[in-house]
Amino acid sequence: MEQDRIAADGTRKVWMIDTTLRDGEQAPGVLFDRETKIAVAQSLDRAGLDELEVGTPIMGSAVQEDIRGIAALGLGCRLSVWCRARPDDLDAAARCNVGGVHFSLPVSTIHLEALGKSCSWVLSQAERLIRSAGRHFDRITVGAQDATRADKDFLFQFAALAKELDVHRLRIADTVGTGRPSTVADLIRSLKTAVPDLDLEFHGHNDLGMATANALTALEAGAQAVSVTVNGLGERAGNTALEQIVMALHQHPTLNCSVNSAALLSLCRLVARGAGQSMAPTQPVVGDRVFTHESGIHCHAMFKDTRAYEPFAPQQVGHSDRRFILGAHSGSASICHLLQRAGIRISAQQAQTLRPLLAACRPVDLR
Repeated sequence: MEQDRIAADGTRKVWMIDTTLRDGEQAPGVLFDRETKIAVAQSLDRAGLDELEVGTPIMGSAVQEDIRGIAALGLGCRLSVWCRARPDDLDAAARCNVGGVHFSLPVSTIHLEALGKSCSWVLSQAERLIRSAGRHFDRITVGAQDATRADKDFLFQFAALAKELDVHRLRIADTVGTGRPSTVADLIRSLKTAVPDLDLEFHGHNDLGMATANALTALEAGAQAVSVTVNGLGERAGNTALEQIVMALHQHPTLNCSVNSAALLSLCRLVARGAGQSMAPTQPVVGDRVFTHESGIHCHAMFKDTRAYEPFAPQQVGHSDRRFILGAHSGSASICHLLQRAGIRISAQQAQTLRPLLAACRPVDLR
């Protein structure tokens, strides 16, 4: 159980599950080679992730060999694999030498009808597979697929069965990212009331740009765990971004996590390279422009106290330092200060003269 992990400072530790090597790799056009998978798994472990979901074994023997290769590394974090709710998936997972397995079942009317299944089938299949998985795995987690659009009474029934069968954790999936912080909070609190002492994990998608907000809200409402991907990599608009949740938790008054934030930049760059994708310069937390300042008003305050326009220092997430730009938006005080840092002293009047010239030129990067 992940609940009641209280740190020395009184904050509650969140259990962090990274699914970059499973759900992240399901992003269109992304396929990690074995070398990249090994490097990502090792980097995530060094960064302090609690658990890695490292693949879908039923995809074939090559994937199973990749998973066994990761298992052979002897990492300090837990390892788990993902399965559909089918016995052959569990059989494939049992060949991968990992201690944890996760399988997912539909719980919303939309998904049940799309798959041609009934509520009674879901409950009977869940019981059958949980009992079967218990013969091969130390830890079993079950996913409520499309939980944010499910009928609450059926979701509570599903959760109660999971608790009765002693699953390690129930994953509440916002499968198409339609949840809102208010509805996610209500759902988690309702589940905690209906099925006490059942560990909950939130799994968010970013279709409406609210994955981070929904995940944080779920944790504040009582969920013990959250699944994330590096750079928010995943299908459609992606998943809850590891780097965003980590920094939100490191600044949270009552929650925290064990992830070393200084490892985030190198980790995000590693995954971006492996996925063949570029990182947006304004990507929250790790983008190249996140700690770059040009506005005169901002720079003037930053010279006195960097907290005025930065929620955390660049070094906290692996950047070497912040950057200041001389450009069209620079004020006289900024021009004087930045040029002085470069060894050039000018007067305020001279700075005023430079302002229109800067507006006509490309910005000048002064670190």
